[in-house]
Amino acid sequence: MATQKSGARGLGTAAAAGLGLMTGALAALAAQRHVINSLRMRLDRLEQVAHDQRHTNLANQQRLHWELLSKAIDSPELAEVLDIFEVPTSPQKRRQYLFANALYTNALFYYRVGNITREEFFGYIRGLLQNPVVREYWHATQGQRATLVDGSDEAMLGRMVDGLLRQLEEADVEEWWVVGEPPAE
Repeated sequence: MATQKSGARGLGTAAAAGLGLMTGALAALAAQRHVINSLRMRLDRLEQVAHDQRHTNLANQQRLHWELLSKAIDSPELAEVLDIFEVPTSPQKRRQYLFANALYTNALFYYRVGNITREEFFGYIRGLLQNPVVREYWHATQGQRATLVDGSDEAMLGRMVDGLLRQLEEADVEEWWVVGEPPAE
């Protein structure tokens, strides 16, 4: 009989040990989950900071771009430095091209920071391309766009504008606002 009690007692001890082991494992899993959730929240905050910093950097770059273009637009001597167009231009035409560049890069910036969608960018550019100077500017800078990194936002949007301009030039309609198919997001 003593053996039976010892066996039953050993079984109870084993069950208690197993229960203790399981409780410990569950406690460790809960602690690990807490650490993982904490790390995930920290990573989310860091990603948001990086995103915000990217927007800040883009805004600073846009401001610097405008300041440089403004100086060139105001000074024919400085504008000569930026005369990298496909065809020779007069000082007046160069200033117009620089301003067209400012309008385009402003729209590009708005797209990059998420203030407008690709469809809104398309619509804005479609209207901008109604101006003959803007069309001339776009043709005169074709070589510059050919040097863009193929997968970049600027290259993708540039190709989209190239296609839209071709469609506008081939269209035989008075209603320019219906030419071209806005891109899918």
